[in-house]
Amino acid sequence: QVQLVESGGGSVQVGGSLRLSCAVFGYTYSTYYMAYMAWFRQAPGKQRDWVAVIGSDGSTTYADSVKGRFTVSKDNNKNTLYLQMNSLKPEDTAMYYCAARTNNLGIQPLTWSDYDYGGQGTQVTVSS
Repeated sequence: QVQLVESGGGSVQVGGSLRLSCAVFGYTYSTYYMAYMAWFRQAPGKQRDWVAVIGSDGSTTYADSVKGRFTVSKDNNKNTLYLQMNSLKPEDTAMYYCAARTNNLGIQPLTWSDYDYGGQGTQVTVSS
């Protein structure tokens, strides 16, 4: 059984920063073994969109809306995925979810259904 637990969300003013964490629990799998890990977000009334993806080799991909402001990383020793968010905007307000996929698709998975495991989310609110 693999569990992903997000933390670090909160309320921040425009231009502020937050760092989200996603701890991976489970004996068999850890961040080291995951082919891909990702952050998604979902605002009220909108679909869940991918934000950032990190591969097992550390390669990263970002949605255009966060490129240059957000940084995804992972610490395999701590079994934790991170999302550093800087220069936050009101449109970044959403529930943020982490996700993990155990095997390689050959292409980067960019939809929630492509992932094997997902967390319950942490709320980020950016106010002006």
